[in-house]
Amino acid sequence: MAAENDPDLLIAVARIEELRGLIAYHNRRYYRLDDPEISDAAYDRLLNELRDWENRYPELVTAASPTQRVGAAPLEKFVPFSHPSPMLSLANAITEEDIRDFNDRLQRLLAGNDAIAYVLEPKLDGVAVNLLYEDGALVSGGTRGDGTVGEDVTLNIRAIAGVPSAIAGGPTEGIPTRVEIRGEVVIATAAFRRLNREREEAGEASFANPRNAAAGSLRQLDSRITARRPLDFFAYALGIKEGGAELKTQWEILTALKTWGFPVHPFARLVQGIEESLAGYRLLLAQREELSHEIDGMVLKVNELALQAELGAVSRHPRWALACKFPARQETTVIERIDVQVGRTGVLTPVAIMRPVRIGGVMVGRASLHNQDEIDRKDIRIGDAVVVQRAGDVIPEVVKVVPGRRTGRELPFSMPTSCPACGAEVVRLPGEAAHRCVNIACPAQVKERIVHFASRGGMDIEGLGEKMVSRLVDAALITDPADIYSLTAAELLSLDRTGKKSTENLLQAIAASKNPPLEKLIFALGIRLVGASTAKALARRYAGLKELADAGGEELTTIRDLGPEVSGSITRFFREPANRRFLAKLEAAGVVSVNRLLSPASPAAESLAGKAFVITGVLEGMTREEAKSRIEARGGKTTESVSSRTHYVVVGASPGSKLKKAQALGIPILDEPAFLALLEAP
Repeated sequence: MAAENDPDLLIAVARIEELRGLIAYHNRRYYRLDDPEISDAAYDRLLNELRDWENRYPELVTAASPTQRVGAAPLEKFVPFSHPSPMLSLANAITEEDIRDFNDRLQRLLAGNDAIAYVLEPKLDGVAVNLLYEDGALVSGGTRGDGTVGEDVTLNIRAIAGVPSAIAGGPTEGIPTRVEIRGEVVIATAAFRRLNREREEAGEASFANPRNAAAGSLRQLDSRITARRPLDFFAYALGIKEGGAELKTQWEILTALKTWGFPVHPFARLVQGIEESLAGYRLLLAQREELSHEIDGMVLKVNELALQAELGAVSRHPRWALACKFPARQETTVIERIDVQVGRTGVLTPVAIMRPVRIGGVMVGRASLHNQDEIDRKDIRIGDAVVVQRAGDVIPEVVKVVPGRRTGRELPFSMPTSCPACGAEVVRLPGEAAHRCVNIACPAQVKERIVHFASRGGMDIEGLGEKMVSRLVDAALITDPADIYSLTAAELLSLDRTGKKSTENLLQAIAASKNPPLEKLIFALGIRLVGASTAKALARRYAGLKELADAGGEELTTIRDLGPEVSGSITRFFREPANRRFLAKLEAAGVVSVNRLLSPASPAAESLAGKAFVITGVLEGMTREEAKSRIEARGGKTTESVSSRTHYVVVGASPGSKLKKAQALGIPILDEPAFLALLEAP
């Protein structure tokens, strides 16, 4: 659907893109670096918001979306570990109402099961692993990774005292000939504190939290280091199981695991119905601080394996299990002052500078207050005691003020009338919450614009980050992004703490950026409302910046997903004389884009414009990726799920459930010959 017919679609595209970027960043921090910057609750909110947007706009779902994936790719330093059966993640519940909704949904799917039997288990905050036993002996072990392939950490797994090297008993006692044991590697809270004390005494960096410590310990290349770390293991599930006694319930699995010699968390219990489940949730929440190991919620599982099989899985989650997350941990601190930061578009953002406090293993001293309206709504004052939690961004959020702790010395805050960076006038446009500096030459804006220009999504100039840009601007060596291309080795070496090698590397990166893909150059310009996806759409239509600059607003709105507001922003940017001079300066510096996305200029190029396709089954004459490329070359788009917004469903051999849904919705079905005819039509 074109954006002009659905004004909310543009907002959805931009927010989905932003959320996917944030989630990818935090996945890397969490899974690959073992150094998370936000709490699990904050991460869950990002993922849930993304899932909500994708549910509202299913045509925007892609196979690469974080909602369709589990965890992260394995680290390259380890040999890949292929899971014999996938390790899925769990859908989350934040409130008791969410848990009730989950139960209601299962009752509808399992008509006649009024009181479903559930198994309750603590949601341990550690590292999920998969252990493979053959003929009772441990043969290999790996981390979850992306759910299909993890990291082979067999030697380190063997170094954990709680992991049996062999299953207790023998074949005559019902031991499987081949079985996957799923569980969590964790560190006890007391052991974590001792470990950090030892590291601090040895002059080493302390771990942020027990989960971080467990992950870092398990991912050691030297298993002797792992053996010295106080790692524990709790088993909670089976993957594949070949041979042995038949197990019909999750409770029988936990019982068997204990019999086989695996530690199972003592809180685990079997309950009947949703009310007993909620009672268990409240009990576990009340006991949270008393447990030996950190947990961040409770896992609710349908007990009967036959019902689990009937329910199956959707996306990356089994339908029969739920992670019931505990409320985000919050702390109370004091706002000592409020600073104002200026972004690249001139927006002023108030930031609370707080008395540092530890939240979820991280010291927090700053929180975004967003804008004046948010400050007024929460009645935030300098000197206030406030409740802070780590929210959906790197910077935490102030949840609320604690009025009972006011002394009368607290000071109200108002946004400045002049820019703190340059002294220019600050304005607030009608209908906007933001205050803006009107000076395009504001040094704070200049720095942010140059950082954006050089970022990975833009010109991708490695070595030109915030600190280097700030030093260059402060030294008056650059005043806009085009000045980057006139920098000399002598100028760079004149800066403090800049060596010959780093100077050579930076100059090479600058030179290498002179022929960027057009879409990256468009993104780098920092045009308001133009993100990466919009930049690609523009590159598919226009050969270069000159053609784009000459395009009128009406012409731009004919591009799929570009509405009047974005088109207006683009035309205003290119009509601004200062921007025209900047582009000429870039061209004079030798910056010439390369366009590999331009659609063919034939009548067929836009023959499928605005049409959404779903492909299901196996095509004989082309791969699915080839089919998608041919659709996109003619202006169409492909999505992964069938909805009322789908125009055609292309069906190959062995189609899945998408065919039935399309038939139920009355969506046109194309077999392969009909699809080819449509592609070849003028």
